[in-house]
Amino acid sequence: MSSAGVVPLLGRVATAVSEAIARVRPETADADPVVRRSDRADYQSNAALPLAKRVGMSPAQLGADIAAGIDRTDGVIADVQVSGPGFLNINLSDSAVWTAVAERVADERLGIPTTEDGRRVVIDYSAPNVAKEMHVGHLRTTIIGDSLARVFGFLGADVIRANHLGDWGTQFGMLIQYIDEHPESPWHTDELDDETSSVSALDSLYKAARAQFDADSGFADRARNRVVALQAGDPDTVARWREIVAESEKAFGAIYDRLGVLLTPDDYAGESFYNDQLVDTVTELVDKGVAVDSEGAIVVLSEQVNGPDDKPAVLMARKRDGGYGYDSTDLATIRYRIATLHADRLLYVTDSRQSLHFQLIFEAARRVGWLTDAIQVDHVAYGTILGPDGKPFKTRAGGTVRLMDLLDEAVARVRAVVAEKNPDLSPAELDTIAEQAGIGAVKYADLSTSRVKDYTFDAVRMTSLNGNTGVYLQYAHARVCSILRKAGAGVRSTVDISVPVEPAERELVLVLDGYGSVLDEVAETLEPHRLAGYLYDLARAYTAFYDSCPVLTADEPIRSNRIALCRLTARTLELGLGQLGIAAPQRM
Repeated sequence: MSSAGVVPLLGRVATAVSEAIARVRPETADADPVVRRSDRADYQSNAALPLAKRVGMSPAQLGADIAAGIDRTDGVIADVQVSGPGFLNINLSDSAVWTAVAERVADERLGIPTTEDGRRVVIDYSAPNVAKEMHVGHLRTTIIGDSLARVFGFLGADVIRANHLGDWGTQFGMLIQYIDEHPESPWHTDELDDETSSVSALDSLYKAARAQFDADSGFADRARNRVVALQAGDPDTVARWREIVAESEKAFGAIYDRLGVLLTPDDYAGESFYNDQLVDTVTELVDKGVAVDSEGAIVVLSEQVNGPDDKPAVLMARKRDGGYGYDSTDLATIRYRIATLHADRLLYVTDSRQSLHFQLIFEAARRVGWLTDAIQVDHVAYGTILGPDGKPFKTRAGGTVRLMDLLDEAVARVRAVVAEKNPDLSPAELDTIAEQAGIGAVKYADLSTSRVKDYTFDAVRMTSLNGNTGVYLQYAHARVCSILRKAGAGVRSTVDISVPVEPAERELVLVLDGYGSVLDEVAETLEPHRLAGYLYDLARAYTAFYDSCPVLTADEPIRSNRIALCRLTARTLELGLGQLGIAAPQRM
């Protein structure tokens, strides 16, 4: 259900400035009011500077004219002062500040409008490979994609989560043949001990199969025949393949459950899903002149990008032997998501090394007519997680870091910190807090970093109780909840707008008022770190408020107003952390 929400205070000020500009200089009615937060007032407008040159006036005079033209009859703006070369310093009335609190705390969505209502957004993320363990390289795609899914969903979009599993290809013929020839090797969940997952066992079997494939020509021939059997739909081979996929999905589900992401089996659409669409996809590309024959292969030659040899970059729509690969599947995938799913926006959350690949996919989709100007498509690229040596994160032995091991390390570190500071916690309470805070610490460390940048995985820093960490934000939320518990369930929830506003109260309200704008920025820029940064600023603003404005000991109606402000802060922190996929415990 769509919601118009509460108009932010900044928006109301911007509208007032725009209307004043239109009154003073009608020919510039389309001008940006350039309203921002300021350390000299509640807000500042710098509109007079660019407009003065446009209309041939001094900025100071134009600023004075705009200030005089601002309508204050609705009681929102209390004061406007002209400063320097035409800057407008704008302060809100105390009643407008408290009214904003009352409106937001009374709304189940905190006054946030559903700005994405009516749009269908397909988000491609996580995409692990069947029969292989999820590792540190899957962390960023999984949690960045999940946060975007949560934000778009909250803003009203119809979100389709697409987990494009690597579940098809020649490697499965090799693995299936090896399994059939080594029936003594366990790999089903019910055959393994608690310390070994089925996908870990399958990963080991695949490595053994790869080694035998390279060393034994007879096995290599049998494996190739098994690939043909799989692609031809041989019942026994397909049944074994389905078992492998099912066991892998169990392992993926365990990771997703622990990470608290939204992905479920209903979201899985692996490469195999598109098999019966590949022929039609390539036929359409050829019929429309986008794909051409190249020595027996069918290729799409880029019109925008050249390769290292200064020749057009190539997408392999169909191989010379008639087979289909990664390029073929991604072309069929974008075709399906547009033609069948009717996506308005497509997001592909993969690492930056795939930027060229997706540039070519999007180009081909535009040329063939699938991707139109009405559909927005983005490659949501991200950087690499680095180890202490500044290189891609590896184990001490140089191997890939298992994602589950990485999570275990963070949870163990948080458990030790919390146990030291809270010796009276029961083991069960300690385990719950450590799990929530440890997982939250890993996710926040990633999501608080600009996604296009590399960052260093530092378990000590990310699990700190102080500084810009997930644990700090969770603790801030728990502290607000503690105050609300002490206030009691039956406390008044009304807001008296006649109460004077203290500076720390004002700052906290203005930060809270910016929440919806930040969510819109995340949806526009696809950068969850903006939300993480906002929540950190909110936690700091609340700390400043708490330090200077007594809540429980204040007299009425100040006490009720401050409790309402605490409630709004707690709900904003909880909702915001939830949109990052991070738990917001009420006790820590």
